Amino acid sequence: MLFEELQVDVTGSSDVEFLNSDRTRTPPWLIRLACAVHAGAASLAECRDLCEWFGVGRRRATIQHWYQAYADYYEQDFTAEPDRVVVDEKQIQLENEEKAWLYAAIDVDSKVVLQARLSRHRGRDPAEQFLEGLKEKHRVADAVFLADGMGYLTALARTNLSGVLNYTDRNIGEKLFETYTMRIERFHETWNGSQTSAERWLTAYTAYYNHHRSHQALKQKGSI
Repeated sequence: MLFEELQVDVTGSSDVEFLNSDRTRTPPWLIRLACAVHAGAASLAECRDLCEWFGVGRRRATIQHWYQAYADYYEQDFTAEPDRVVVDEKQIQLENEEKAWLYAAIDVDSKVVLQARLSRHRGRDPAEQFLEGLKEKHRVADAVFLADGMGYLTALARTNLSGVLNYTDRNIGEKLFETYTMRIERFHETWNGSQTSAERWLTAYTAYYNHHRSHQALKQKGSI
């Protein structure tokens, strides 16, 4: 579980300035702890109960706001320059039998998730849109993309990116999708059936996945 990979420092102040201001009555260390356990698989209700255990009553919506604020803070200036990138997609179930395609790109060497997005459809056009968004955020012009099918190679060529068929170094992608799927099955009820809401959750979870793991290459240590 991700929580086992998080090293939670509950001392000191928050990394996000507004969470330290007089506008919040919650100790920064408790905000950090609540965000950490939510990233580690605790539900918002369980995080609320945790705060109450420390004598602080907070609504689930407030905790969700903390979590998203932390994620936005860490992702806003994050730009990577990977050498090898795995790209893939997987169908997931949201709410009421509704399905979507989860597209993801992962840096093979650092294990950083460069981007995760949802699409109602699968095919060349959604893949191209996903890759264009990846190019806007990260420096991937010189990266080699590891794909598992000709369809992705076509999308890569159409977006001026270099790709090769590779089935050996793609296990990292499969493991990531397993992690996402487990979290999605647990938290999809918080999305209200909205793809936009689901994508915000994915962005937040990806930020924690990238920035708060002890083995992760961005910082070489994890601390929330």
